[in-house]
Amino acid sequence: MGESSGSRQDEPWRVLEFYSGIGGMRYSIMRAGVKAMIVEAFDINDLANDVYEYNFGHRPYQGNIQTLSAADLDSYCAHAWLFSPPCQPYTRQGLQKGSADARASSFLKILELIPKTSQPPLMIFVENVVGFETSDTHRIMIEILAKAAFVTQEFILSPLQFGIPYSRPRYFCLAKRKPSSFPCPLFNSQLLWTTCPLYEHGTNSMFNECNQPQKSCDKWLQTCEPIEKFLEFKIPSNQLEIGSGFLQTTTVSTNLSESDERNGCDFSTLSQYFVPLSLIERWGNVMDIVYPGSKRCCCFTKSYYRYVKGTGSLLATVQPKTNESSLKEQCLRYFTPREVANLHSFPKDFCFPQYTSLRQRYALLGNSLSVAVVAPLLGYLFTEPSSIS
Repeated sequence: MGESSGSRQDEPWRVLEFYSGIGGMRYSIMRAGVKAMIVEAFDINDLANDVYEYNFGHRPYQGNIQTLSAADLDSYCAHAWLFSPPCQPYTRQGLQKGSADARASSFLKILELIPKTSQPPLMIFVENVVGFETSDTHRIMIEILAKAAFVTQEFILSPLQFGIPYSRPRYFCLAKRKPSSFPCPLFNSQLLWTTCPLYEHGTNSMFNECNQPQKSCDKWLQTCEPIEKFLEFKIPSNQLEIGSGFLQTTTVSTNLSESDERNGCDFSTLSQYFVPLSLIERWGNVMDIVYPGSKRCCCFTKSYYRYVKGTGSLLATVQPKTNESSLKEQCLRYFTPREVANLHSFPKDFCFPQYTSLRQRYALLGNSLSVAVVAPLLGYLFTEPSSIS
């Protein structure tokens, strides 16, 4: 039989973290309570590695992972490989080249090494955008995993399903090498849109419910916290003035913590988050506007703060008195990097190095993942049936 978490209670799982970014996967393992050791992380982005090192004290390997050999991977003696490969080959805005896109080659190269290793991983986890599941990269991945004796369960999940007012649906593949198995083997080789296997282990009556795509997110929104719970400061409406082409703040009511101040969120920089009236006049009709009481905001992309169309929601700090109220009267602002990190469920002690610019912080967060979603998935992946009471 394969190793179970029950037989390994005194020994941590050894984990490789590919495309580690700013550490979302590592935070997810920590939040899941999995007893694991990251034996190595890999990322080619120098700035992302700065942030990772700043928070974890370890700098990821920055070389080209396509140069890794099967022997190199064997040397880590890793039980689990975690992947969050580039999403651009599969996004709606991209060219959708799939495996023909150069940015997909490193992921496929590592997968192709699995049958060549003498110690293949026991578990594999993959995160990517919705659309990956219909790509030829996905088809190649499933074929490689099947030939290497892995069973898979796939999910499309959003933070909205975990009480977070953030619409960021993502694709996930969980794979376990035989004879190891999932707590709910009923869902092997299936794509699920529900969280129930993560919390309810194994009844036949659950099968029909879990196998149905979700038709509406209305039920999810009922359980979501309001956006105001994720804001780092509040600005009373009577303390905002609309100037000629820009917004000015006077007194600010704030609850900034020491870590927020280290992230560069202080009184002197607050004005940079307000949306200039010139942008509102030009792009107001395509802006996604939310309010502190809203229970949903749109996905923040790496282009947030650079562009306003399709890059993430803007926060109205003045509630409109009528449906015909002008956007100019609502004092729109961008979510701060700390607020975006909160919506990604990063811990409060997560920080950026002081030298990272505002645009760089948004870009790094836009390329990251939702800890609230990935943590229970990893908890499920690392659980063996024999350890369930």
